[in-house]
Amino acid sequence: MISLKSIQTEVDVCYLYKILAEHEEDENVAHVFRQMSEIEHSHALAFLAKNNLEESHLPKPSGRARTLHLIGKVFGYDYILGVLLDTEKSVSSSIIKARKQTGTKESLSDTAHVTILKNILSNNNQVSGANLARFEKRHRSVGGNALRAAVLGGNDGLVSNFSLVMGIAGATSGQEEVLLAGMAGLLAGALSMALGEWISVKSSQELYENQMQLELEELETNPEGEQKELALIYMTKGIPEVQAQQMAAEIMKNKGQAHEMLIKEELGINPEDLKGSAMEAAVTSFLLFAIGAIIPVFPFFFWGGMQAVIISTVMSAIGLFLIGAAITLFTGKSVWFSGFRQVVFGLIAAAITFGIGKWIGVSVMG
Repeated sequence: MISLKSIQTEVDVCYLYKILAEHEEDENVAHVFRQMSEIEHSHALAFLAKNNLEESHLPKPSGRARTLHLIGKVFGYDYILGVLLDTEKSVSSSIIKARKQTGTKESLSDTAHVTILKNILSNNNQVSGANLARFEKRHRSVGGNALRAAVLGGNDGLVSNFSLVMGIAGATSGQEEVLLAGMAGLLAGALSMALGEWISVKSSQELYENQMQLELEELETNPEGEQKELALIYMTKGIPEVQAQQMAAEIMKNKGQAHEMLIKEELGINPEDLKGSAMEAAVTSFLLFAIGAIIPVFPFFFWGGMQAVIISTVMSAIGLFLIGAAITLFTGKSVWFSGFRQVVFGLIAAAITFGIGKWIGVSVMG
């Protein structure tokens, strides 16, 4: 028997690939998405048949899938693509892990659908080298990671400052002391996150820029060798030799495009990632952390004592649940399970620091 959850997953992925196809400007890439949608639909029907169910029992797209569609409308459909790729990698990893545990032989069907997408493009004679490069660039620079970073940034701020506020509240009943500590924790954490992000982006840019410059010099001094190298890269993707050579020759007509393709394949560097501003990344990280961190502090602007502690706990629990629910956009788990799990872990952390603070406060006063 196939679980109903698996059927729902196939329906959702089918729906999202169809959405991507409808909003893709390049017809060749849109064709790939339509094919993927059809593959997922056939999987869903096969699962239904396995459960002795008629096609009429096929479920509608879930709330998670419709939410992703809404996010795509607002922030761009690459966010959906990012989540789909994560889903496919997760499914593939689970299958391979299960095969290792049971000692069964691996199958080509275990490979993530990202490979299928590339193979469909590679074996399509209508796809040019430029389109293949563009398609792969989008797959390596999708919005799902940015959305995940936003969720996790808010979570870091909320959990860390909630624990800090509860620790100080346990040690002292003074409203001003808790408020001061909470705001200090917010600023210290947000500044630390911002500085860390700035250093990470800046150091990566400086390292990769040196490697990219070396690749550019090789391209200028030995273009024939680099063209052969590019053709070999295409051939390793399963593209016939003649077509691979044609695609490489086409790419080499544009030195900038050839340079981008070579550094991406040889060095694993996506030039689009290096165009981001280190300062913009730092400011974004600061704001995301601060948004989460202000939630447990907010009640102490207006109340004190146990009343403020209770209100802060309730507000933080709501925030934790929403963060847990948002994480299901990437994991596909139950909203209730993920949300309450986040609440439980957050409350445990806060309870521990509150208890320690209470113990320290009593010891000092004694």
